Amino acid sequence: MTGSSVQSPITVHLPHRIAFGVGTFGRLQESLSISRFQKIFILSAPATREAAQQIADQLRPSGKTSIIWSDITTEPSITTFLTAARVATDFSPDCVIGIGGGSVLDVAKLIAALWTDPARIHDVFGIEKLDRRSTHLICIPTTAGTGSEVSPNAILLDEQENLKKGVISQWLVPDEAWCDPTLTLTVPSAFTAAVGMDALVHCIEAYANRFSHPMVDAWAIEGVRLISSSLKQAVLHGRDLESRSRVMLGALYGGMCLGPVNTGAVHALAYPLGSEFKVAHGVSNSVLLTHVMRFNLPSVEKKYADIALAMGVTAQKTERLTAEQGLEFLSNLSREIGIPQSLSALEVPQDAIPRMASAAMKVTRLLERNPRPVTYEDAVHIYQQAFL
Repeated sequence: MTGSSVQSPITVHLPHRIAFGVGTFGRLQESLSISRFQKIFILSAPATREAAQQIADQLRPSGKTSIIWSDITTEPSITTFLTAARVATDFSPDCVIGIGGGSVLDVAKLIAALWTDPARIHDVFGIEKLDRRSTHLICIPTTAGTGSEVSPNAILLDEQENLKKGVISQWLVPDEAWCDPTLTLTVPSAFTAAVGMDALVHCIEAYANRFSHPMVDAWAIEGVRLISSSLKQAVLHGRDLESRSRVMLGALYGGMCLGPVNTGAVHALAYPLGSEFKVAHGVSNSVLLTHVMRFNLPSVEKKYADIALAMGVTAQKTERLTAEQGLEFLSNLSREIGIPQSLSALEVPQDAIPRMASAAMKVTRLLERNPRPVTYEDAVHIYQQAFL
């Protein structure tokens, strides 16, 4: 049994401003020009450097100073953060902007909170250990996946422990999120597929979660509906602005679920794949998704049936049968958009399963939210099922 009644307490932290829709990127530039901010630190990746430069160029006539740091080329590590922080410390910004995918946004969030004392990064991993942020923070997603633009989460790889670690704090929720689907039109199809599946998993795991709540359920199930109906079109026809918009809105809803509810065992088991084998986060989630769902199914038949119906599956005679049809839908969707279907296809060696299971069991902040308890032996079994 999962979830709570509408009477259960819940706290939701969201940006003060969420701008969504075609053309919002242009309006951001106008808003910044008349803002009080004078020194603006812009983080991007090489792929989004041009968009970052557009912001900087728009600011110049208003007399504001900006610099761009665009060296985020992979999923970020503590070293990535510290390197960016040194640049920010020298610049002393009063506003930080992240424009890019989840990796860029996560680093931007941490820079805004910690640029005055970046060594504190080692002290704030975990839940609500970060207690302040004084620098204004704006996040602009250029992919539709992580939901980092509205979430309180930031993930870094700890190279020494070879483990992804999260900072989860209300102080990481951006002040502003500007979401323009036109920024996603040039995202390559394989990347669109991976981040889109990540967003779908956010919604699925938030809906079927020990800490689920009716208010968040509304976002989660609508995110499932939007992404599942449009992701294939967005992958195969990347210039289709309607499908891009629907997936981006679904990803936004998924991000809104992360603070009050968060995810579960799919994400916990995915982290070791990224840490050790550098498998893209969305791909890891997708490969593990139906195997974790099948493990959870006895505990959440109704929730999984709801998810199946939201994806357009025809209702069957029982909730379990409907849920199983939903698992088949997800497997087919993943295959049709080109996601590898097994750990072996990702060249993950089978003898790595025991140590991946050990690493996954350390992600207690997510495992405790899974609708069914997961033991080490369960994790090994799920990995083995995903290996085939």
